[in-house]
Amino acid sequence: MQQDAGPAAARILLVEDDAELAQMLQRLLVDEGYRVEPAPDGQRGLHLGLTHEFDLLVLDRTLPGMDGLELLARLRSRGVTVPALVLSALGNPSDRVEGLDAGAEDYLTKPFDIDELLARLRALLRRHQDTARVILLPGGSLDLDSRQVLRAAPGSAADAIQLSERECTLLATLAGRPGQVFTRGQLMSWVFEGADSDVVVDTYVHYLRRKLGRGVVRTVRGLGYQLGRL
Repeated sequence: MQQDAGPAAARILLVEDDAELAQMLQRLLVDEGYRVEPAPDGQRGLHLGLTHEFDLLVLDRTLPGMDGLELLARLRSRGVTVPALVLSALGNPSDRVEGLDAGAEDYLTKPFDIDELLARLRALLRRHQDTARVILLPGGSLDLDSRQVLRAAPGSAADAIQLSERECTLLATLAGRPGQVFTRGQLMSWVFEGADSDVVVDTYVHYLRRKLGRGVVRTVRGLGYQLGRL
């Protein structure tokens, strides 16, 4: 039975090289209401993880070309903070510790119980949804509900800066992948859909810098924009 934690809206990146197991898991998760993007190896998983938005990651540990923990570490180093569950036949306590230290939120040993897997995914999704309304920034945080940036200088009270809806969405998009450089085309599609010109991107970057300081958004010459620091 589908739970009320929001799986129908959740998208999963499933990285598993065992074709039979991957197909079984994909059918199972789709039946539960998830949207699933499969990847048969670490390189494909890395590409998808860096170029698409996901709500959960399910990663095999022993993958061709790139170990699942190396894949996860690379995603984390590029600012991808999506909750991850590692599936592995390596089930010693030291293996679990290694997986969690690599950035996984959960670790499940193969063979696994289907109901337990689904319950763990629902728990990860609930925790992620509970914390997703506040985004940490270098030097502060962004509250999506109030659209306020909270910035505190050492030894002073918190400084709250109010953003407009578009300013908030732009900053949240950049902060969602702090290591990624976003092209104007990407930001037009994700933040300013329907706008007539990509000049609107530069305009709102200017607005954010005026309110939060020039360092909040970095210009990567010839490429686009990247999250900076408050």
